[in-house]
Amino acid sequence: MAELQLRLVQQAELGEGLQWHGPSGRWWWTDIEGRSLQAWTPGDSGLLVCRLPERCGSFAFTRSGRLLLGLAKRLALAELADARACGRLDLQPRTLVELEPERPDTRCNDGRCDRSGAFVFGTLHEAAARQPIGSFYQYSARHGLRRLALGGVAIANAICFSRDGRRMFHADTLQRGIRVCDYDSDSARVGTPHDFVKPAGGAGWPDGAVVDAEDGLWNAEWGGASVARYAPDGRLLARHTLAAPHASCPALGGPAGDELLVSSARQDLDAAALAAHPHSGSLFGLRLPGALALPEPLFDDAGL
Repeated sequence: MAELQLRLVQQAELGEGLQWHGPSGRWWWTDIEGRSLQAWTPGDSGLLVCRLPERCGSFAFTRSGRLLLGLAKRLALAELADARACGRLDLQPRTLVELEPERPDTRCNDGRCDRSGAFVFGTLHEAAARQPIGSFYQYSARHGLRRLALGGVAIANAICFSRDGRRMFHADTLQRGIRVCDYDSDSARVGTPHDFVKPAGGAGWPDGAVVDAEDGLWNAEWGGASVARYAPDGRLLARHTLAAPHASCPALGGPAGDELLVSSARQDLDAAALAAHPHSGSLFGLRLPGALALPEPLFDDAGL
C-alpha cells in the first residue's frame, strides 16, 4: 500500500471523469456541481476551465477533436478550437439526444467510450430515496441511443471495458460491488452480469474505474479515501490511500503512461470533515513502476 501525493490543489465539489488526453498533453476532469470541465498540463500553474450551461456527469474526446458531453439531461457535442491555452472558455454544446425526458429526477452520471468508439454511460436517481430507476445506455453515431439490458440502477458508476472490449464492468454504487458481463459493441448486447468484486464495507463505495494495460481494474472508493487495483479475475492486487475521504475517479496516463491520478470531491462532507481533510476536491497522484496506461478510446463522431 502506498499513499497518493497531492498533485493539484482544487476545491471541486464533485470532481469526476478524470482522464489523460495524449494529444493535448493534459489531464481533464469535470466538476459536476461546478458545471465545468477543467484541464491541467503537468508542471503548468494555470488551468483551462471550460464553463458549461449545465452539469456534466461524463465526457469523451471524439475522433474529430470535439468533445462529447454527457450533460444532465442530454448528450451534446462541443467544439474545442480555442482550447490551446490556459484561461476560461465558454462552451456552447449542440444537443444530440435528450436523456430520460420523462424522468425529471434523473441525470447522466458515469460514462466512457468502449473499445469501438461508442459512448457507454449510465444515469442516477437524484432524489434522496435513490431508487433503481436509472439505466445504462450506449450511444453511437450509427445507431443512436440504445438502452443496455442491465436492469435498473440507482447510481451508475465504474463503467469500463477489458482490453479486448468484450467485457463491460459497471456498478450500482449503492450495491457496494462491481459487476461484469459480456459485451458486444455493434449489437449493444450484454450477457448476464455477475459479481466481479464485492469489497468489504470499510473500503467505501465503488465510484469511477479504469482498466490498465495488464487488464487490471482500478476503482476509486468513495468514502474509503482509497483506490484499489484488481486482477482480471477479481483478486485485490493493491489498495492505495489519499488524503481525501471521497476518492471519485482514477486515471492512468502522463507523457510516459506511468502515472496514476485520482480525483476527489467535497460533496457530503461537513465542516469538521473538511477541516480534517482540507484538500478534498483536489487531484492526487502516484508514479507507477511501469507504463500501465491504455490510450482512452475516442468517440466515433463521423457524420455528427
